[in-house]
Amino acid sequence: MTLNGIPAVRKWLAPLALICSLAVPAGAQAQAGKLEEVTYLLPAPATLTAFAPWMLAKQRGYYEAEGLDVNFVAGRGGVDVAKQVGAGNAPVGGAIGDTPIIVRANGIPVKAVAVLGGGSLTLLAAKEDGDIQHVKDLKDKTVTVMAYSDTTFYAFLGSLEKAGLSRRDVDAQAAGPAGVWQLFNAGRADAMAAVPDWIANVEQTGTKVRILPKDETFQSMAQAILASEQTIKDNPELVRKLVRATLRGMDDIIRDPKAAAAAYIEAVPSYRGQEAMIERIFDLYREYVYADQEVLGRMDPKRLQDVQAFYVEQGIVPRAQPLDELYTNEFVESR
Repeated sequence: MTLNGIPAVRKWLAPLALICSLAVPAGAQAQAGKLEEVTYLLPAPATLTAFAPWMLAKQRGYYEAEGLDVNFVAGRGGVDVAKQVGAGNAPVGGAIGDTPIIVRANGIPVKAVAVLGGGSLTLLAAKEDGDIQHVKDLKDKTVTVMAYSDTTFYAFLGSLEKAGLSRRDVDAQAAGPAGVWQLFNAGRADAMAAVPDWIANVEQTGTKVRILPKDETFQSMAQAILASEQTIKDNPELVRKLVRATLRGMDDIIRDPKAAAAAYIEAVPSYRGQEAMIERIFDLYREYVYADQEVLGRMDPKRLQDVQAFYVEQGIVPRAQPLDELYTNEFVESR
């Protein structure tokens, strides 16, 4: 789905209306007319567990407390979201923290205004009873990835390089978000480049998974909140409110994943009966993605610089952009 303007955004608002209404407490719905309506673009459907901080912020009234009525709309990946935000079709959107590196090279004026965690969203996983224990063991193995143009794939390439390997040393199979873990679980791949959600999906089937050592993998970025330069200039208070409320949802998962899982299922009832899986997903996010961030939401400039240098080296982007054009920490340092 490519959104080509505000009417298109409205068109895709309807399918998610039910999700949003379920996520809002009754009191918030009663006051909805007094709240500022905001369209928030996500790179995939809001019901995916990767977007739990946003759903918790909605369900627990954190956006309402900021005076906002947030409507989530699904785009077609983070780059598409960045394009729509840069074009002014929505004030904010979600993507990976790496995304501004890619889109700024094409003249799209967006910045990361918060990054949800100090770890990488991409993990490398193999079966616990197999012979893959380190990234170097992936040589001559089949590895599933979501797509060859996805940021999780770029992170996978970075991990290979860190281990002295290249793309030619492995058989990387693009399988889509479901195929990544399903092919791996079925024994048709030796390992997978996965987000925490997919690891939990495999574990739910009874398969034991080994996550390869964090210090051996390329540390790209976690999910981020993107805003256009125009919105940052014209409506910084809106950006600050959205960042503040969303980070509260993330903080809930860090502090009490069990309680957060229960609240999340209230927001997204389709996960009823899967409480243990949701809690496991939250534990993985806490340990591997949300961890090691002294100030919640704060971008690490050195890390961003290293990721951009890798992207340039690999020819993913033609040239490096000034770091201050890729992010700003002004909305997290003033929380």
